[in-house]
Amino acid sequence: MDADEPITIWCGLDVGKSAHHACALDRQGHRVFDAELPQDQERLERLFTELAARGRVLVVVDQPNTIGALPVAVARAMDIEVAYLPGLAMRRIADLHPGSAKTDARDAYVIADSARTMPHTLRRVDVGEDVLAELKVLIGFDDDLAAEATRLSNRIRGLLTQIFPALERILGPRLHTKAVLALIMKYGGPRGMAAAGRARMITTATAANRRGAAELVDQIVSALAEQTVTVPGAAAAERVLPRLAKSLTEALDQRAHLAAEVEQVLDAHPLAEVLTSMPGVGVRTAARILVEVGDASTFRTSGHLAAYAGLAPVTRRSGTSIRGEFPARSGNRHLKRAFFLSAFAALRADPASRAYYDRKRAEGKKHNAALICLARRRCDVLHAMIRTRTVYRPKLPATS
Repeated sequence: MDADEPITIWCGLDVGKSAHHACALDRQGHRVFDAELPQDQERLERLFTELAARGRVLVVVDQPNTIGALPVAVARAMDIEVAYLPGLAMRRIADLHPGSAKTDARDAYVIADSARTMPHTLRRVDVGEDVLAELKVLIGFDDDLAAEATRLSNRIRGLLTQIFPALERILGPRLHTKAVLALIMKYGGPRGMAAAGRARMITTATAANRRGAAELVDQIVSALAEQTVTVPGAAAAERVLPRLAKSLTEALDQRAHLAAEVEQVLDAHPLAEVLTSMPGVGVRTAARILVEVGDASTFRTSGHLAAYAGLAPVTRRSGTSIRGEFPARSGNRHLKRAFFLSAFAALRADPASRAYYDRKRAEGKKHNAALICLARRRCDVLHAMIRTRTVYRPKLPATS
């Protein structure tokens, strides 16, 4: 298909689990197709063939992944362009159309009409980016494992706080270490650890992680001496804690194995070296940025990317009486968290980032506010790196 040929048909798909609703519009906005389609390759191919006979077609979906993956794959296989309309943009545009009904047919029309009249609202579905598709699956699973690990950690700390607060103060902050989990799995709670004694606990902790094992056990023994009363529910907690520790160990092990898979897939992407060259951007963060941003071609400037990530401040003004800038409450929360955590990691890894952070703190900003400023600054740098495909070059101090 000739890329210079103007688009003549815009096909909006409101995707569904078992069926989609398709609405195709011509240049004048007249419907040339408006019907429900099954989640079926043959039927999708038939529709796209009919539309392609009228000219150049653009297929627009509201979800390019999960339930929308098949229409995207079929269109790509037929050399038909694909784009998607983000959900937030679609909801806002839908308010501009008459009527308040929420139907699949109306949504499909809104998607098609938005693509025809407001092409700037669309985001590209990168052709041939199989790496991104794999990363999305792996990162999604990693998010699930991270949430499960957090839930299990909170449950263990909650039980320890309930039955023996002094022990929780020692074990809680180190709950993700192998030695602590090994001790809880083998001895349970305070009663089991007290019965095991110092020598046996040192043997168990050393087998899991030799470094600092004796010091850890000494702190546990001291904590066990701080409480002599038995709290109701302690016996049940002693039985539950080893199971929770085992589940947490399995979740953490899965995340470690998954990180190796993510790194292997990430290495196949041409932007992997560019992203990971920036201090504070590890494998998981790089994968998250790629999944959410792609090659950044849809963001004309770093300001657009910062606004999408929720890092750009929001200006509020009413005449001359009320004005100011406030942190954004919207944006892509996954991307914002990735930028925030990478900025935090850069405080140790990058002297330039540390100096900028210290300067913002000296101006009176609190920790989180200074980190957001640093994340916003790094967003500018990262956008330039992605667009030019150049690795990070640290700014050298000026020499006199």
